[in-house]
Amino acid sequence: MLTGKKFRLARLLHQKSRKMVLVPLDHGMSSGPIPGLEAPGKVLRAVVHGGAQGVIVNRGVALNGGMDPDTALPWILHLSGSTALSLDPDHKVLVAAVEDALRLGADAVSVHVNLGVPREAEMLRDLGEIAGRCVQWGMPLMAMLYVRWARAQHGSVADTIKHAARVAAELGADLVKVSYPGSREGLVEVVQGCFIPILIAGGERDRSDRRILEMVESAITCGAAGVCIGRNIFQHPSPQLFLRALGRIVHDGVSADVAVELASDSPTLAHGRA
Repeated sequence: MLTGKKFRLARLLHQKSRKMVLVPLDHGMSSGPIPGLEAPGKVLRAVVHGGAQGVIVNRGVALNGGMDPDTALPWILHLSGSTALSLDPDHKVLVAAVEDALRLGADAVSVHVNLGVPREAEMLRDLGEIAGRCVQWGMPLMAMLYVRWARAQHGSVADTIKHAARVAAELGADLVKVSYPGSREGLVEVVQGCFIPILIAGGERDRSDRRILEMVESAITCGAAGVCIGRNIFQHPSPQLFLRALGRIVHDGVSADVAVELASDSPTLAHGRA
């Protein structure tokens, strides 16, 4: 029988393909009640019925935001945060602990680190400390690693993302979420340079379903463990339908062309075929 960390990780992995689609819903702290997240319970239901393998939420959503224990959807407690109102929004600080995740029944925790910013060292220290606590308690850790303004100063985009992914692995994370480097060749470099599973972020809202689905197809065929996409799901006109179409790429290996047709079954999605 699986126990501790192995059990929690198993819940996050799709049993059919061992790939995953995670949906981050932690934007309310950094950006406020942005479109699609005004009522977390509503989007959580869409995510459950759309077939995601898990969600990422802040403590308040877990306690009071409509998390339904009957759905048994695996979930990750996000431990760090900042706000867009800050003079230093790229500086993420710890706002919850591994022990909170254990008390609340989370399947994993996540920590956000921005590299290439003045207070990078403090965020790396926090990630290292959380990694140690996760080892102590048997809690899986997902690290979200982003490269900010220094990206243009230190090699190619792929080089900097490859470095970011490796930082998470070196500090003891079990999963790492990074940005898409812009090309299949770049993503292959990122995957080959990291010894833990990589999830690709969705980024800003893109009005083209095809571009998002093509990125997902590229991620999976280049060896990523899955995707971690928020705004391009919960801000979509039909998040449940689009999530199902996206999941067909991740779990069944269908092409982006096929997934676009699946997504466009709804008349509200005609724009997504562009």
